[in-house]
Amino acid sequence: MKTALHSDFLVIGSGIAGLSTALGAAQFGRTLLVTKGTLLESNTFFAQGGIAAALGPGDTPEAHHLDTLLAGAEMCEPQAVRVLVEEAPRRIRELIARGTRFDREPDGTLALAREGAHSRPRILHARGDATGAEIASVLASHVRAEPNITVLEHTTATDLIVQDGRCIGCWLLMPDGKTAAATARACVLATGGVGQLYKYTTNPWVASAAGPALAYRAGAALIDMEFIQFHPTALAVSENPMVLVSEAVRGEGALLVDDRGERFMVGLHPLAELAPRDIVARAIFERMQAGRKVFLDATAMGSRFEERFPTITRAVRKRGLDPARDPIPVTPAAHFIMGGVLTDTSGRTTLPGLYACGETAWTGVHGANRLASNSLSEGLVFSERITQALRAERSLPPDAALPAPPPPGPEVEQPELEEEVKTVMWQHAGLVRSEAGLTEAEKRLIALSRTVNPRAYRVRNMVQTALCIVRGALMREESRGGHFRQDHPEPRAEWRERRILHSKAHARPTIVPRSIIPADWTSTQNDLGEETE
Repeated sequence: MKTALHSDFLVIGSGIAGLSTALGAAQFGRTLLVTKGTLLESNTFFAQGGIAAALGPGDTPEAHHLDTLLAGAEMCEPQAVRVLVEEAPRRIRELIARGTRFDREPDGTLALAREGAHSRPRILHARGDATGAEIASVLASHVRAEPNITVLEHTTATDLIVQDGRCIGCWLLMPDGKTAAATARACVLATGGVGQLYKYTTNPWVASAAGPALAYRAGAALIDMEFIQFHPTALAVSENPMVLVSEAVRGEGALLVDDRGERFMVGLHPLAELAPRDIVARAIFERMQAGRKVFLDATAMGSRFEERFPTITRAVRKRGLDPARDPIPVTPAAHFIMGGVLTDTSGRTTLPGLYACGETAWTGVHGANRLASNSLSEGLVFSERITQALRAERSLPPDAALPAPPPPGPEVEQPELEEEVKTVMWQHAGLVRSEAGLTEAEKRLIALSRTVNPRAYRVRNMVQTALCIVRGALMREESRGGHFRQDHPEPRAEWRERRILHSKAHARPTIVPRSIIPADWTSTQNDLGEETE
């Protein structure tokens, strides 16, 4: 049976981007927020790291801007980074006004920490290593209290609804197995990341690559999908998701050593353990490939470790170790995608009526490698910009016709296919890539796509997004940031000015010059589908 749901704005996802966007949109109309888990199941809730903004004495947006550009391996969009660093302080003060309790110094000032590749202390934390949980809980409480927001939990977005070249809503699979058509003046994708594509990840089960796949099938463009960030330090135990050992641990002075006690980051980068994530992750990976085990030694912190990192302490002790006495075994794990649904600085995608925010979106701020703790800031800043853009969205005609709904019935699980995707991606599209491995990955993913049940929505999205990542990685014949090609181990100057765009209108990804990516779709017309050599 098909049910119809009508609202002014539809938000899909409940991390910092989705919750913030819903709260903003509710000022201007009835808002429906849909999430496939509970309201608090998101990457945001599990984020141990902090949120970055130039709030401290001696810090400036200009310094934050420079650090972000340097970490991004010459692929950040400076105008988007400028938006991020200039607006983040104001947005964080608004979070505090909503009731978010960030850690403070004894004198009552905000406690600011330094993390990898930041030149100044500018990272705010809450309850040591529970920043995401604090922010998500506060925002969720406001969402639940807002009469203009309706929340649908345990509800799956199966496909966007497009009419006359415009997104007018989304097909939903309701908890009771019924199909619903949710229509709205505008739809916002805030579905989070893609970590569940990989065998080893820090991301929860909900980070299953739904947003890029939904957007791609609807006709919106994706970009920079080859740039995947692997967090250097996940707890080295066989779990999915893996327990993240926050960057802040290294910010407090913990050292990376191998099983011979050798500190190996010294000499590899001037910042040593605080080098950008891609550099640290590959260094650990190479040690492990050589047969060595890698540890994060924080024993010099002693009892301070538990005070500063209570969540990590509990996780490590659960596995029979005491971080005050024992070095912590670590491994890289898939953590964040720098690419995503192509947006302008107001969150508009190339499909009218569709917006994207947070990790789902490509805003241009992260380049080829995200600076630590910029992701929560990005979700907060760009959700507010989307809110302002939504005010101008026109109403739907009352007789808007709908296309045929998806196949009836509950979602089908295909766990064996899901595991195959994870294995293929870890082996061939992980930290170290090559033409041979990526070609094999593409071949296997295409074969998998032919066996996906039409109602296996999770696996269908995973295969679609994985193919975009693999094809982008095949096309980018260089190494840069989160993309490392064993057969092309150095960056190439010509690739600095190119981006790889994915569109349903083309059988293969296309190369576009950076210069034609606009900051605002409303003021610039570009053919982003034309292949450029």
